[in-house]
Amino acid sequence: MSRSDRNEALENAITALSRSADAALSKAANQGLPDRTVVVDWIERAKRLVLMERDRSALRSEIPQLADRLDALMDGLTLPDGITRDGVVVHFLERLADIRSMLSEDVEAAFDGDPAAKSFAEIVVSYPSIRAIAVYRIAHELHLLGLPILPRMMTEYAHDRTGIDIHPGAQIGRRFFVDHGTGVVIGETTTIGDNVRLYQGVTLGAKSPRGGAMLRGKKRHPTIEDDVTIYAGATILGGETIIGEGTVIGGNVWLIESVSPYSKVIAEPPTHLVRQRRRLEDDIRQLYWDI
Repeated sequence: MSRSDRNEALENAITALSRSADAALSKAANQGLPDRTVVVDWIERAKRLVLMERDRSALRSEIPQLADRLDALMDGLTLPDGITRDGVVVHFLERLADIRSMLSEDVEAAFDGDPAAKSFAEIVVSYPSIRAIAVYRIAHELHLLGLPILPRMMTEYAHDRTGIDIHPGAQIGRRFFVDHGTGVVIGETTTIGDNVRLYQGVTLGAKSPRGGAMLRGKKRHPTIEDDVTIYAGATILGGETIIGEGTVIGGNVWLIESVSPYSKVIAEPPTHLVRQRRRLEDDIRQLYWDI
């Protein structure tokens, strides 16, 4: 292949990638694509500040920087009518103390609910659920203002790091605890009350009918009332599904209908076939799997 062929291929590639303004990716670019690295740096700073920082002089230095960086993150974004960049920053600053208060209660719930926890410090620095919940609580405040893209980028970053997928639009009450956490999914229109505990693999999701785009903006995910515990692998779907106060949902339960308060829901245990097998040789330590 000659140099001219290569140059022609380069020009053709440039031309092809610079057109097609009606393509979804081009529309995305026109709507603004914040730098993920900058967004991640901001949410990590905000998370550390609300979880850990107490020194007044450090706060006096860090909070203005956090505010300025949040303002800069909005470069190129189209804000909803009536929302200004200054308004977003002021709202965030006014909510910092409440975010910290809620996270403090989340940490207490984790300590009270997990006998393996030896200290509050252990929970703050090592529990993936606290990292995911902290990011969610910060992103949720920005989501409430209608700030586009950034809140979802923040919670998807936490999802990537922890395996816990919480949409910033979900409404989650106080003293929320996710034990272990990997594989948990909490959809956009989920409502969760106070003192709720989830285990790994729980899905609070939407049914998936054809034409799902028509449901955008409508209540699609379940409501979980106060004092509910949902064990590992349970799946609860649908915007009309309500899990009543004080209910316990057992592992691997599938629910698409409401449950009365103070219920216990368990899946019917599977039937196991147990066969005795003999060892082929005395020195075999690991038997092969067979049916």
